[in-house]
Amino acid sequence: MARFAATTNVNVLVLEQLDADLDRLARDFVSRPLPLLIPEIRHLRREVFRLLGGRQHPNQARHLYVTAGWLCGLAAHVSLDLGHQPSASTHARSAVQCADVAEHPALRAWARSFQSLAAYWTGDYRRAADLACSGYQDRRPGPGTVTTRLLSLEARALAACGDRRTALRALALAQEARCVADADELPGLFAFPEAKQWAYTGTTLLAVGGQPQVRRAILASNRAVELYHGGLEAERSPGDLHAAHLDLATAYLTDGEMEGAAQELASVLAAPSYTASIAIRLRNLYALMSSEPYRDSRWVVDLREDIREATTRPALASNPTEPR
Repeated sequence: MARFAATTNVNVLVLEQLDADLDRLARDFVSRPLPLLIPEIRHLRREVFRLLGGRQHPNQARHLYVTAGWLCGLAAHVSLDLGHQPSASTHARSAVQCADVAEHPALRAWARSFQSLAAYWTGDYRRAADLACSGYQDRRPGPGTVTTRLLSLEARALAACGDRRTALRALALAQEARCVADADELPGLFAFPEAKQWAYTGTTLLAVGGQPQVRRAILASNRAVELYHGGLEAERSPGDLHAAHLDLATAYLTDGEMEGAAQELASVLAAPSYTASIAIRLRNLYALMSSEPYRDSRWVVDLREDIREATTRPALASNPTEPR
């Protein structure tokens, strides 16, 4: 019995190395090109699954399940950025399963936030709001900014549903949650920096609509841009920065400031490629510009052509190296 109980295929150094690799990948995911990260994410996730097929002490097995869950989260985000929704959903469910086995509330809450994000980008805004709400209501999400993330996601989805009052209330609760948030367990992709929160706020206020909220949206999106440019380059998310610029372009267009819209759009169109969500935002902006009263404006005709050309380039979403 003593020999059986002592048998394990991992030790402290193995677990420390896995933690170090996961921490680095979570940081790099924010700003490094995905094709450089995909092979290592795939390899490390398979290695952790292989270890779980062996024998460990209960606390070591729990550690491996948590690590596997976070790695499934990375794989899910890769799939979403590449535009592979079914794969993203599968990886996210795996993350939830790992969180349940390991009884890890922060991982489960983050996985729910990702499922909400994925539902939002398929246009299922009500489900996105419900998933975000379940993330902080089912169980205590734990320390860190995940509650702020969930409330921000809920606010954005509710605004897209047309539930303006509840969306604004969720935004206010997200700000309150930010004030009491502790440090996150993991950095990078799994954290929710202030700049990202302001970007989500801008999108939400723009969807709520009305002149006062559009003005607030411009302030929020500009604040996101300022924070991203004022921070470390390694912590600057190109996708979130593009989103803030596109929200500004939309707000300026709505406000009749064509020159401002053109400047913000130029900041995005200069990028060589886009994530799937940015491509969706560009197509939405193109559709808005094709409607009244914008479509016959000389400014808008030129901008529409620029968007059309940008969205026909080889995109990040065509990259075949999705983690399986």
